[in-house]
Amino acid sequence: MFRQISTRWMDNDAYGHVNNVIYYSWFDTAVNAHLIEQGVLDIHNGKTIGLVIETQCNYFEPLAFPQTVEAGIRVARLGSSSVRYEVGLFPHGGDMTAAKGHFVHVYVDRETRRPVTIPSNLKTVLETLV
Repeated sequence: MFRQISTRWMDNDAYGHVNNVIYYSWFDTAVNAHLIEQGVLDIHNGKTIGLVIETQCNYFEPLAFPQTVEAGIRVARLGSSSVRYEVGLFPHGGDMTAAKGHFVHVYVDRETRRPVTIPSNLKTVLETLV
């Protein structure tokens, strides 16, 4: 699954390219926007939420404003209460990743923050990304 993300003027740093912290924001945006669009993540009222417990990114080519980024997402591991997402960031129309990384969500009860089994409707959507 791919999502287009537009860079913003404020994404560039003093070196003239997108600052490294923005890449993590794109990872989060690509995954969570997909889950919201699929109707399986309610960020305001959902009983179950995903907390990030691990992140990593490798950078291969700079990205900069103005540029469109294509974020490809997949599920590399689907556990009972956690999921490892892998994300590749490509310059629009490019064949090679500018950056790749992963992050792990542990799904927890919103109130107690204790791990819970991934709800079946969410798991069904995640399975399409494996």
